[in-house]
Amino acid sequence: MTDSKYFTTTKKGEIFELKAELNSDKKEKKKEAVKKVIASMTVGKDVSALFPDVVNCMQTDNLELKKLVYLYLMNYAKSQPDMAIMAVNTFVKDCEDPNPLIRALAVRTMGCIRVDKITEYLCEPLRKCLKDEDPYVRKTAAVCVAKLHDINAQLVEDQGFLDTLKDLISDSNPMVVANAVAALSEIAESHPSSNLLDLNPQSINKLLTALNECTEWGQIFILDCLANYTPKDDREAQSICERVTPRLSHANSAVVLSAVKVLMKFMEMLSKDLDYYGTLLKKLAPPLVTLLSAEPELQYVALRNINLIVQKRPEILKHEMKVFFVKYNDPIYVKLEKLDIMIRLASQANIAQVLAELKEYATEVDVDFVRKAVRAIGRCAIKVEQSAERCVSTLLDLIQTKVNYVVQEAIVVIKDIFRKYPNKYESVIATLCENLDSLDEPEARAAMIWIVGEYAERIDNADELLESFLEGFHDESTQVQLQLLTAIVKLFLKKPTETQELVQQVLSLATQDSDNPDLRDRGYIYWRLLSTDPVAAKEVVLAEKPLISEETDLIEPTLLDELICYIGTLASVYHKPPSAFVEGGRGVVHKSLPPRTASSESTESPETAPAGAPPGEQPDVIPAQGDLLGDLLNLDLGPPVSGPPLTTSSVQMGAVDLLGGGLDSLIGDNNFGAPPAAAVPARVGAPIGSGLSDLFDLTSGVGTLSGSYVAPKAVWLPAMKAKGLEISGTFTRQVGSISMDLQLTNKALQVMTDFAIQFNRNSFGLAPAAPLQVHAPLSPNQTVEISLPLNTVGSVMKMEPLNNLQVAVKNNIDVFYFSTLYPLHVLFVEDGKMDRQMFLATWKDIPNENEAQFQIRDCPLNAETASSKLQSSNIFTIAKRNVEGQDMLYQSLKLTNGIWVLAELRIQPGNPSFTLSLKCRAPEVSQHVYQAYETILKN
Repeated sequence: MTDSKYFTTTKKGEIFELKAELNSDKKEKKKEAVKKVIASMTVGKDVSALFPDVVNCMQTDNLELKKLVYLYLMNYAKSQPDMAIMAVNTFVKDCEDPNPLIRALAVRTMGCIRVDKITEYLCEPLRKCLKDEDPYVRKTAAVCVAKLHDINAQLVEDQGFLDTLKDLISDSNPMVVANAVAALSEIAESHPSSNLLDLNPQSINKLLTALNECTEWGQIFILDCLANYTPKDDREAQSICERVTPRLSHANSAVVLSAVKVLMKFMEMLSKDLDYYGTLLKKLAPPLVTLLSAEPELQYVALRNINLIVQKRPEILKHEMKVFFVKYNDPIYVKLEKLDIMIRLASQANIAQVLAELKEYATEVDVDFVRKAVRAIGRCAIKVEQSAERCVSTLLDLIQTKVNYVVQEAIVVIKDIFRKYPNKYESVIATLCENLDSLDEPEARAAMIWIVGEYAERIDNADELLESFLEGFHDESTQVQLQLLTAIVKLFLKKPTETQELVQQVLSLATQDSDNPDLRDRGYIYWRLLSTDPVAAKEVVLAEKPLISEETDLIEPTLLDELICYIGTLASVYHKPPSAFVEGGRGVVHKSLPPRTASSESTESPETAPAGAPPGEQPDVIPAQGDLLGDLLNLDLGPPVSGPPLTTSSVQMGAVDLLGGGLDSLIGDNNFGAPPAAAVPARVGAPIGSGLSDLFDLTSGVGTLSGSYVAPKAVWLPAMKAKGLEISGTFTRQVGSISMDLQLTNKALQVMTDFAIQFNRNSFGLAPAAPLQVHAPLSPNQTVEISLPLNTVGSVMKMEPLNNLQVAVKNNIDVFYFSTLYPLHVLFVEDGKMDRQMFLATWKDIPNENEAQFQIRDCPLNAETASSKLQSSNIFTIAKRNVEGQDMLYQSLKLTNGIWVLAELRIQPGNPSFTLSLKCRAPEVSQHVYQAYETILKN
């Protein structure tokens, strides 16, 4: 009968029965009882009350019973540490048992009992087992050292176990070697600074010898260890590659991927002129192809790894295109991954095959897959110039199917093809315009509008087409609105006489009726350009566009090199470095490929350069979404513009008729006046001047120098506590000056005079920069408002909480004391915008334990609005990017005492909760900076 009977329903009062059975003289009854205890423990019952009785059963020669008791011990030793000590003697005795299985079992269990009191008793038996004559005991003891190191690292170092582990690398038994390597690697990962695995050619030779005889898991440990070694020259690299290559034919896919990782890494050091280099490339293809015949989950992992390999060395799989063709029964995640690799391998030689496949896929039933297939056709056109014509005709055939989502994807990719090959395929525009009404997705609508605006001179009814989009302008997404604004301005510059009203209408909609700052700003810029210098407007708006590069989704090279070092791990599936998803960053070491040796530096072979790019030229790369911080230097953000301050003459320009007069040279007559009355709301004073005021007028209090957010005044000192004097106040920061805005009210029956103020020492040295001046005596029931300028050169003392300020106010009646909390954002200085390179270096330099994460809830803003709100309070956005649908803002701010705070603000469109990560060398300010963020964003 099987052991399942022990898991059947149990009855009450069982603990007492088990107690009796455990103390029985009959061995069989004892064993039955222990099995019942283990079954109860497994299903979550508390059987810790039987601890002493189970421990008594340890004194037995029966291996099965011993295993069961040890299992119980591992589970309950933590909750009963005092009782667990009773078992120590038996462990020590078992470590000297003649049976090696029992010796190994004892040392394994001792390693699993994570109780500090027991670890010191463990050292002696462990030392004996590490030198045991039986290899099974030695390999178990090696792993036990890693477990013990996790509980008490200092003890392991003091007892010299690490040196013994290093000696085991030279052991005669391959399994002992593998476990010693695994234990040392584990310890080295948690202590990156310690140079435990000090590998040299001799120890590498021993590892390679053991590699052939280990189990599959042992081989993986050894291969991972080899991957961390840097050979001294290309000859050593080649010799290691030769001895690792046989692992490529292993049945276990993990061993294959670990071997591929070692070879990919060491190939960096081999010269491409070597015959061996070519041989190695040929040997790498078959094992990778074989992985694709496994079950779908393994295929997916293999494909994610192959994706990296193909980006690094496309020549490995350039002849294997057919294995990436999609099968009808592949799951969607495998299909999409195969599609991605097909594009990466597409070249002039195989493009006909690839296009035939992609056209087939575009008629499938799975919508996501069809969309990706249509995009893939566009990517092929951009990647392989010779195929562009064939791709365009394939896309036109697909548009004729009139399947809505196919048509929309096709229009999006045709826009990119126009960008890559201008003045070549514009004959298809008529076909595209026929499908205008069926477009309902923002990306497709935006692409179509771009095409109409860009080629307006070739489309007779371009103005009608764009006007049809303008009817529901406010219902469109931002992407479409921005594209429509640009397209109509382009159309106006090409056909000025016919489209005056249209351009006025769109500029009015964008600037007067829109809440979106991006749209408003772009509208004002176009308006201003058109009104002041139409020739310049033409040069700016209709300028030659740079050709788009092909592979826009390549992983950024340094990240790719790091990910190659992590082939076969989770990082290679996520395409992100471990630091991006490992909590706390413990044990995460940034890896990189070895530098090329002098003899291996030769020019790239023509086939490694992507098709369409000259051999020496790498395509422009958009940084990957891998590294959450990313390489900020590659982001498409210009340097901060520092121009001369705007003068009054430039402010008044806003009030002139922005579209009149200045366009003579374009239109040829003067009848193009100010915007129609309907376009200017009644509340606006000057026709456009006030519409532009928030962009150009620095005196309105809303413009660039508007200063940071000011909290409403609060009562700091009630009249009851100050003999009739009530003080309310708030803190402000305007153009670099901090002030305390006070409201003094006399609620007493006598006049108040002789006011003075003093601050106690505080965390940031805040102090009055001038005396408190109340110019006239304060009569009963009279209120006076005073702005007291502050500086930060006072005495400093750390307060609790950090932003606490203790104040004394004196008048002719008495001295009164109160304390208040100042908002930290009044201390954010105007020069807090950090240089991008500096930001990246500082973020990496500040330790991970200094990072704090907060949630800002109920904040329904988009990234642009949040960024401009924060900027007005001197929190500067250095870079913005979109990662998997989330907007990431990277920001910096600087406090008056020179402390820098770096921030990453994650905004998920449609989700009112933001995630704020702060890094700072003085982590105690993070909580207050978070409060400042919350205050600014919510007000």
